[in-house]
Amino acid sequence: MLSGHSHDDIQSATHSDGESPGRNQGAHGQGELDSARLLQGQREVLIRHGGECYRLRHTRNDKLILTK
Repeated sequence: MLSGHSHDDIQSATHSDGESPGRNQGAHGQGELDSARLLQGQREVLIRHGGECYRLRHTRNDKLILTK
């Protein structure tokens, strides 16, 4: 099942300080986003990036697969 969230829904999920919920700074200053927060209980989500659509899947083996 694919998430019904649009690109605008994802953008509106940021705090007023511009920081996304569930996002922490990693050891090297890179943003870190928990997969459970991104997937929101779904097994697949669509991610739009640079005009292209990608599919992020959480597998039965507890792996994440990103495909174009």
